[in-house]
Amino acid sequence: MDAMATRMESSRPTPCALSCQALGKFLVQPGVKTHHLPLGGQASGCSPPAALSGTHCRHSCTGTAALPCGCRRRTTSICPKEGKLNPMNSNTHHVSEFILLGFPCTWEVQILLFSLFSVIYVLTLTGNLCIICAVWWDHHLHTPMYVLLANFSFLEMWYITSTVPNMLANFLSETKTISFSGCFLQFYLFFSTGGTETLFLSAMAFDRYLAICRPLHYPTVMTVQRCIRMGACCWLCGFLYFLLPIHLISQLPFHCLNKIDHFLCDSGPLIKLSCVPAPATEIICATFNSVLIFSTLLFIINSYTLVIRAVLRVPSAEGRHKAFSTCGSHLAVVSLFYGSIMIVYVSPTAGNSAEIQKYVTLSYIVLTPLFNPLIYSLRNKEMKEALRKLFKTVRFSQKKELKQLVCYPFTPFTVRKFLSKGKKTGEPH
Repeated sequence: MDAMATRMESSRPTPCALSCQALGKFLVQPGVKTHHLPLGGQASGCSPPAALSGTHCRHSCTGTAALPCGCRRRTTSICPKEGKLNPMNSNTHHVSEFILLGFPCTWEVQILLFSLFSVIYVLTLTGNLCIICAVWWDHHLHTPMYVLLANFSFLEMWYITSTVPNMLANFLSETKTISFSGCFLQFYLFFSTGGTETLFLSAMAFDRYLAICRPLHYPTVMTVQRCIRMGACCWLCGFLYFLLPIHLISQLPFHCLNKIDHFLCDSGPLIKLSCVPAPATEIICATFNSVLIFSTLLFIINSYTLVIRAVLRVPSAEGRHKAFSTCGSHLAVVSLFYGSIMIVYVSPTAGNSAEIQKYVTLSYIVLTPLFNPLIYSLRNKEMKEALRKLFKTVRFSQKKELKQLVCYPFTPFTVRKFLSKGKKTGEPH
């Protein structure tokens, strides 16, 4: 009798086996935490390996907490493509989307922040676009310095566009989600445009060094064609430099968590989300950031040190004022940009809280592109004159078009008269 009871008890399916049998009834969803047994292994309280070979129990557990069946195994995620776990390959990511927490606050504050940053975004695009148009239309500004400045303004437009539109959308969103590929695309564009910006600041410092310290050689050394090649080199190197760090971070196992305590996909928060420590990847990213930041910063400091020494030897006060005015605007942009990125990226995970990193990141993502047009236009006499001509031309053309509309209302007779007048006088219409 006891032997029969023992056989009946052993043949009773355990909770783990029941979960395995019922696994096919569940709809497999990406990102769901699961408990799995190694092939050929057996955990306490589970049925024999033959019954569980290649099968995975679906428990809502995390880490190595004890399961209802008595097992203690680490958790991972279901592969969204295969619909099951691959116990032999647990190092690939299975998170299909991330949640950007951003700035947790009430709905009214979210609307206020959305309005504020929307205005800043429009002003930034407008200011940088005005600089590009002024350089394009004014032939007096077709010089290497202003060609680099126009490229820099175009870069700033892409730099702020890589992050701010998604941040604005999250202010109005309840889910605040971003896909895995979208997150790393934003990560790549943000870092590439930021790296390109450091290279353009170095190129602009080199241009000022040649113009002030080597004025006789400047027309032959820094031609417009050579300046364009220098700008193309900055774009190319900036968009190739961070490919290795971004690839390494994308290969980390993102099994467990998908909430990023930031308003964008950044290297530090993404590394923290990895299920396993990644000291090598973290060191590589910090090394790439440090090499780019410090090498360009030292080059800029050295260039402007030589410029200041040369300016102090200029006999005329007017010449010193003009040189300091041009270089002062560049130094203001350099100080604003480098002062903030060094806090975050030289050592991305050391000592700084998530809130501090958010606000520091916000300063050089939003404020730097906003202040650049103001700095370059207010401290540069030639740029102010070019912008004045640009606004005067736009205003005059608008008045002329409005006057034509008032003088020639849209009736069939007046339209034919207006067209025939344009044909007789040879004016375009």
